Amino acid sequence: MLANLLIVAPVFALILAGWIARKSGALGPNATREINRLVVYLALPTLLFDIMANAKIEEIWQPHFTLAFALGCAIIFGATLAWRLAKGQALPDAVIDGLNASYANTGFIGFPLILSLIGETGMAPTLIATIITVCVLFAIALVLIESGLQSGTQRSKIAAKTALSLAKNPLLISPVLGAVVLMSGWHMPETVHTFLKLLGGAASPCALITLGLFLAGMQPTEKREHFSTTGILVTLKLVIQPAITWIIAGLIIGLPPVATHTAVLLAALPTGTGPFMLAEFYNREANLTGRVVLLSTVFSIATISACLALLTG
Repeated sequence: MLANLLIVAPVFALILAGWIARKSGALGPNATREINRLVVYLALPTLLFDIMANAKIEEIWQPHFTLAFALGCAIIFGATLAWRLAKGQALPDAVIDGLNASYANTGFIGFPLILSLIGETGMAPTLIATIITVCVLFAIALVLIESGLQSGTQRSKIAAKTALSLAKNPLLISPVLGAVVLMSGWHMPETVHTFLKLLGGAASPCALITLGLFLAGMQPTEKREHFSTTGILVTLKLVIQPAITWIIAGLIIGLPPVATHTAVLLAALPTGTGPFMLAEFYNREANLTGRVVLLSTVFSIATISACLALLTG
């Protein structure tokens, strides 16, 4: 458990840095939105492009592992989406809640965690999980959110308006362009590669600082709302998703033990900051998402340790 705590400690430190900056007045009330826009328009698109453009096809071509992890994400995302829609949530809010329950923090926590627990053999599966989560799942969520925001228009215009909005969205364009570079086989110059690493590397820390800024600005009454929903979403993310992934990977597909363990551990990761960034960017209710990101990260120290005990026991 101590090893898990040391891995997630920088996450808490960055959230705390944002919280202190807001409470101390070093950053004002507009900082949350402006830093989030920096992430959405610059840092995160660069990171998505970099991930796709520099992936190696021979490493990410693991169809059985890909299917196991993707199905685990899809089942949780779809079930949560249906549940929230049945509760009367608007489609964009329901989609964000679907991400809250299925969007694993594979990039920031997944790589160091899997490296320390599984070793180098787990790096390619972690990259696959990152592409599925950060690129594919994120893209599906963007399409659904944009279509939900256009629902008030005539049906004949919804598709056109949604397509136009998506065509201008850097979070969708960047991984597509990265895939084009990957398929072309073009090797980027070292200067370009360094630029991508510098700018893309700002995405996770800035997003976590933004979360700290947001939490510092929450009102006490907002902090007490919807705790039952928060608990359900955190449970779906930390308990149900890894359990479903284990059933699919180990019992249905029959992956080797190491691959099964890797898929389950990646599914057991806490919620990443992607849903929070979307909630802020689209002016949706972000209090619930902020709590889910924070609490799932806290409780993942125990749940990941429990997963390790069950998998190796």
